[in-house]
Amino acid sequence: MSDETPPQPERLEGAPHPRDTVRLIGQDAAEAAFVDAFNTSRLHHAWLLTGPRGVGKATLAWRIARFLLTTPAPDAGGMFAPEPATSLEVSADHPIAQRIAAGGEGRIRNVTRSVNPDTKKLRREIVADDIRSLNQFFQMSAPDGGYRVVIIDDADLMNMTAANALLKMLEEPPARAVLLLISHQPSSLLPTIRSRCRTLALRTLDSDGVAEAMAQAGVDADRSGGLAALSGGSVGGAMRLSLLGGAQIYRELVGLMETMPRMDRPRALRLADAAATRGAEAKRDLLFVLLDLLLARLARTGATGSPPDPEAVPGEAQVLARLSPSPHQARIWADLAPEISARARHGIAVNLDPAALVLDTLIKISQAAPR
Repeated sequence: MSDETPPQPERLEGAPHPRDTVRLIGQDAAEAAFVDAFNTSRLHHAWLLTGPRGVGKATLAWRIARFLLTTPAPDAGGMFAPEPATSLEVSADHPIAQRIAAGGEGRIRNVTRSVNPDTKKLRREIVADDIRSLNQFFQMSAPDGGYRVVIIDDADLMNMTAANALLKMLEEPPARAVLLLISHQPSSLLPTIRSRCRTLALRTLDSDGVAEAMAQAGVDADRSGGLAALSGGSVGGAMRLSLLGGAQIYRELVGLMETMPRMDRPRALRLADAAATRGAEAKRDLLFVLLDLLLARLARTGATGSPPDPEAVPGEAQVLARLSPSPHQARIWADLAPEISARARHGIAVNLDPAALVLDTLIKISQAAPR
């Protein structure tokens, strides 16, 4: 199985794989809904795991897979049927759990973007062959007559041919098979696919939940408060910010905003040059994500009359309040955000000089600041 396992393109380098995450934090309702369906023999053949990016959908999918392969069905054994399950928890010492952790469990198939054999590069989407390869997987019978589990991560990336191939499987579901579709934007999926799945909706985490999840991943809890504010309750987002130095980049942006409308040009040039160094593409992309977030927080401040709580970095609230003192200014920031995003996407697509692209963006923002 390990030789056939596709690469993990959605995995953030340096972060634990969802398969290896010990606990899923803040999603008790979703877990309980699945356990209830299992205990009452109402286990649907396809589940759509939805919610914002980074809140634990892939972690839940792997927890469900471990649970299904290690837990006897409630109707097994007749009068000697096992006690109803109370959670998805499975001991890490269980032989099947150990095989899953090692990538050697043949009853699980993880479908992600695959490598194009011609270019040797990851495809941008999940193609029909990735889905059709499951037919052979489903033809293999489980050695104990138990379940086979497919995780599609993420289903939003299926092209139309792949989506239609999956739809055919959902219309004629294989016996003793459970498909888990991870989707950040379920509205992008075919309505016929959504209608054939039962949905488990995951929610964003509060600051305490993000802090707990970050501590589980080995991130200093003292830094998690600001990361939680910046990530919008997404553990994956907070982890990405942590690994790429997002808190420091945002601190620099807020410090630069403090000098506006008379922008500190040398400081802006340093920020732009840092985004243009070799190998800094990920940090450059993160910079634009954080700029978009900063504009959103400015718009929210002007619209509501108060800065978001808690602060993402010390001193942020004062800067936001000064630069967005009214609903009128909030509208200016809100209108600027999509323009900035579009310019950034275009500049990156046509390989504009990164330093010039960042500096031009910062100048546009300074021009929108109240005089």
